Amino acid sequence: MKLVKKSGWLILLLLPVFTKAQFRKYSNEFLNIGAGARGLAMGGAQVASVSDATSGYWNPAGLVGVKDHPNVGIMHVDYFAGIAKYDYASIALPIQDNKRTLGFSILRFAVDDIPNTLFLVEPDGSINYNNIQTFSSADYAFLFSFAQHVQETEDRRISFGANAKIIHRKVGSFASAWGFGIDAGLQMRIDKWHLGVVARDLTTTFNAWSFKFTEKEKEALYLTKNDIPVKSTELTAPRIAVGGGYNFDVGKSVKLLAEANLDLTFDGKRNTIISSKPVSIDPRLGLEATIKDVFFVRGGIANFQKALADGDTLNQKKVWIYQPSVGAGFKIKNVMLDYAFTNLANQSNPLYTHIFSLRLNLVKKEQ
Repeated sequence: MKLVKKSGWLILLLLPVFTKAQFRKYSNEFLNIGAGARGLAMGGAQVASVSDATSGYWNPAGLVGVKDHPNVGIMHVDYFAGIAKYDYASIALPIQDNKRTLGFSILRFAVDDIPNTLFLVEPDGSINYNNIQTFSSADYAFLFSFAQHVQETEDRRISFGANAKIIHRKVGSFASAWGFGIDAGLQMRIDKWHLGVVARDLTTTFNAWSFKFTEKEKEALYLTKNDIPVKSTELTAPRIAVGGGYNFDVGKSVKLLAEANLDLTFDGKRNTIISSKPVSIDPRLGLEATIKDVFFVRGGIANFQKALADGDTLNQKKVWIYQPSVGAGFKIKNVMLDYAFTNLANQSNPLYTHIFSLRLNLVKKEQ
């Protein structure tokens, strides 16, 4: 009976069990992973400088940087030795003589083949491994983006962009949710300076959950004293990211871009450098060296947190940790191949992942 009870909790831990609508501090967290190996290699410091199809994710205002030809971005990542899979694809379409840009992005984060041991133990107390089935927990996001120039001169560009996003989350046959949210951003480039701001979940993003259990599943949950979830709504609080960057000329063939971002959250205290009930602030720092507009070398740090020191046996000493990342890129005509080596945890935890992504300009062949 204990095994059955544990299996019930395994399923319920994957479901948002609420009796009424409420804010969740880490709601829709899969939307904060990132998009594209360039941005991930730079620690997610992209709000001010991004200007390709991944702008729909980082800052929709940057989509105006896609000119003349459509731009496509794709990425696939396996986390935790293939247990979790993350897929991303986007396209940006310039229209009206490059004055406006339309974009579409799709994200999927999933854990497949999760054992369902709800019926592992038979009513007579015997264990029947043939009753073990598997299910998947998958999160999807669909972003419809629009961007346009507010002002554009030889040394200045101001742009505005917005996302309408649809979220679909599914946990086996037990639960599913649909949600909707809006993002909006601004970007400004003055000479060598880059400035940007984006408000995510501007109108508060919601997920409306519904649950579906068979009578047999309800009976098993009831007998093991597990609550049976009902319809509920999960709310995601707005957050703001602001950033600034600068381009340096290092010799004739080398350029350096440095960018710093600040992520501001308003859902209570978080383990960040600045932590308070009204607002918590988490910085991101990124660098990119461009060599002859062909080779790219990148680095970044993010996710600063205080944690217990590894060597402290009394669990009293706290130290600052951070999430490092490095990467590189190679450009051949209209094709850009990007690579990132990132850490899901911090510099002392070996949860590193190799990430590859592709960016492509869809240039028509001249007849």
